[in-house]
Amino acid sequence: MIKDYFKLAIENIRQRRLRSWLTIIGIVIGIAAVVALVSLGQGVKKVVTDEFAKMGTDKIIIQPAVNFGFSADTGTPTLTEHDLPIIKRVKGVKEAGGILLKSGKIEYKKNVYFTVVVGVPLDNTQKLVEETYTINYINGRALKQGDRYKAVISHDIAKGKTLGKPVAIGERLTIEGQEFEIVGEIKQTGDPGMDSSIMIPQETAQELFTANTPGYHEESGIIARINPGENPDDVAASITRAMRRDRNEKEGNEDFTVQTTTQLVASFNVILDALSAIVIGIAAISLFVGGVGIMNTMYTAVLQRTNEIGVMKAIGAKNSDILQIFLIESGVLGLIGGAIGILIGMGLSKIIEFIGRTFLDTTLLQAYFPWYLIVGALAFAFVIGMASGALPARQAAEMKPVDSLRYE
Repeated sequence: MIKDYFKLAIENIRQRRLRSWLTIIGIVIGIAAVVALVSLGQGVKKVVTDEFAKMGTDKIIIQPAVNFGFSADTGTPTLTEHDLPIIKRVKGVKEAGGILLKSGKIEYKKNVYFTVVVGVPLDNTQKLVEETYTINYINGRALKQGDRYKAVISHDIAKGKTLGKPVAIGERLTIEGQEFEIVGEIKQTGDPGMDSSIMIPQETAQELFTANTPGYHEESGIIARINPGENPDDVAASITRAMRRDRNEKEGNEDFTVQTTTQLVASFNVILDALSAIVIGIAAISLFVGGVGIMNTMYTAVLQRTNEIGVMKAIGAKNSDILQIFLIESGVLGLIGGAIGILIGMGLSKIIEFIGRTFLDTTLLQAYFPWYLIVGALAFAFVIGMASGALPARQAAEMKPVDSLRYE
């Protein structure tokens, strides 16, 4: 019986092609926008999750909590080299190392620019930092012990996107008045900050950027690696307690944050999901317009087929049969619009991905189509169609056979 209703619905839609296509357009636009936005959002989430997966779950990130790493009261850094031994002594911590990130004045070929300068340690924690920030070398070499005024450039620096002109290994540039030789280049990471940065030895960075803060060797962040088999959340809680005791701070008033990689992913996903919900809500306005269009079409269909409804009732059709016929027909309108909208949405997101890779030189914009997105979009379009046709279908079902047969 249901199969026959679907056949009848498709036949009725085919007989009124122009009106049906005009009705479907609203659903097509809404579903296409939703699919494109959700697939890009899922793609970004997948890229970030994959990057954190490369970092591993054995790392804990300690960062300043306020004012870009400086205390509001004293103007001194909230994380310093003083914190490193405290973190290393925590049970479950295998090793810990710091990193310094500063905005530096760069002079290259008589032009002046500002970009991120990263001070990386050259001791046994260098590998820990490189794993955390997914640093891979594609040309030249990494910084090593004994390097003082050597630098490693990122993707955007090498390609000329940051300093206006491409920079090659062996060339020299000036950072905060000090000349550096380029010895290596790292692979694109997908992080805009890291991809436009210059890495130099941490001790040299301390000299250039923290000389005016005597007694403090600032750390922009500290990374801790835990021992195999340890629970990251438990070790993170122990680090928090140890640093809180050292600083004599009350719980909830810490000027630092301690997060596992899992927590960082969760925090990012919450922000991304909230943004996606807002954008999808805006796109859903067109779905509402499409639903109104289906409702209008179905009301018109009821009027045009009043005699037909009377005949069906006269030969034994029940109110429930009439109701199902019109509900399924409106649902099929939504389903057709949803299918077309999904294809258009997938195409749009792939075009945006291509533009990102080709013109913006970024791997962050990626389209991802999980099965539940496709199935969910189809089901949603079908439900929107049925919901929009509910009132016209009810009107058709409640018609009296005698009045329907007399209708002109």
